[in-house]
Amino acid sequence: MKKILYVGSECMPFAATGGLGDVMGSLPAALKSCGGDDVDVRCVIPLYDKVGEEWRAQMKTEAIFTVELGWRKQYCGILSLEKDGVIYYFVDNEYYFKRGALYGHMDDGERYAFFSLAVIEMLSHIDFYPDILHANDWQSAMSVVYLNLCYREKSGYENIKTVFTIHNIEYQGKYDMSILADIFGLDWKHVGLMEWENSMNLMKAAIVCADRVSTVSPSYAREIQTPEYAHGLDSLLCEHSYKLTGILNGIDYIYNDPHNDPDIAKKYMWRSLKGKTENKLALQRELGLPERADVPMYSIISRLVAHKGTDLVCEIGYRLMSEKDIQLVVLGTGNAEYENYFRELERQFPDKVRALITYDRKLSKRIYAASDMFIMPSKSEPCGLSQMIASRYGAVPITRETGGLADSIKGYWVDKGEIKGNGFTFANYSSGELYDRICASYELYCDTKAFRKLQQKVMKTDFSWSVSAQSYMEMYDGM
Repeated sequence: MKKILYVGSECMPFAATGGLGDVMGSLPAALKSCGGDDVDVRCVIPLYDKVGEEWRAQMKTEAIFTVELGWRKQYCGILSLEKDGVIYYFVDNEYYFKRGALYGHMDDGERYAFFSLAVIEMLSHIDFYPDILHANDWQSAMSVVYLNLCYREKSGYENIKTVFTIHNIEYQGKYDMSILADIFGLDWKHVGLMEWENSMNLMKAAIVCADRVSTVSPSYAREIQTPEYAHGLDSLLCEHSYKLTGILNGIDYIYNDPHNDPDIAKKYMWRSLKGKTENKLALQRELGLPERADVPMYSIISRLVAHKGTDLVCEIGYRLMSEKDIQLVVLGTGNAEYENYFRELERQFPDKVRALITYDRKLSKRIYAASDMFIMPSKSEPCGLSQMIASRYGAVPITRETGGLADSIKGYWVDKGEIKGNGFTFANYSSGELYDRICASYELYCDTKAFRKLQQKVMKTDFSWSVSAQSYMEMYDGM
């Protein structure tokens, strides 16, 4: 039986802030479903105070021990529960993890060094030595490093293979080298491994130590070997390209299912899209927009920051609203300048625009279900899940050809009556090209029959985890 342990800083539905949590919450269960009795899949995250009582009531204590990190000796408890055939472990230490927000604390480096070391130490206390230890992003990068530097000589640890997945290379875990011994508990002889461009870099060290390095889409795996996308790690990744692979993420098809979604006004499926129109009317009523089934509704659900392409939308927003008979719904928070731009756009066009400057997971599903088109013009996008969720709900994506967007959404065209592609795409980071693709989608929307055919094809595109899980299994088998 193959034994796999996923290590990460967040996991749905226990505690999550974004895409990493979605992956950690879906991939282990998908892999278990793929491998059945031939695979033992487990997952470990910190026990944040955000983990709800409904989950805590199901947990049992597996072990209690002391973690020695530098000069500190810290309590560590390991609790567990089982869900969807996967055993989830939770690392308990209230000093580090009873903080409210998951991230953004001055001592995040120390917090996740403790977590990573606790995960490795945990294995001997629960008598579970995985064949594959799969760490995710900088917060768990040190689990790979500690395993290689401090535990390889210990019984049970010698044959563990490691995978390190880069979900977003922009966040690397950079710290001053002066805290190498005091905070991270490492001897100064390891400075060469930990240092990159005059700083300690946790992601760099994990890339060097791991047996395999993966990213969340094939295009992103190629992009991060170039200076434009790598945030300084391009030469390192080119050096280690022999162990680099890209596997496109999937989405949770149970949670994101318009046919069985309790959070939307009317359930529907690709065979009959009448229910989607009813969702549009319901959202228009909810938001105080004119109730019109005939008007195309565009949506943006995103962090309102530059690399998500928000600046491109801002460059063409007033022109679009002035020239086209459309509605635009924006959901998200981010930079104040962008938040204020969409508020002002709503003030200028009160019958066309709604700026919802908040984060609301259930509201996002109502927007997906109501929208005809979904705008996602990212400057960079490791994988992206929103374009896949939008597709699942029949909101045709309008995306830039980068990273996972390029791998998941192909440009629409018709060849001898057959629809090709599953969205509208553009290549250059240009507001003019974005405007052109929005206009193309608007023109197709005016041809009701043709647009419905595209919507149905988009909804039938398979973005489930089953394909991705099989690719991960093949990578593990190769190790």
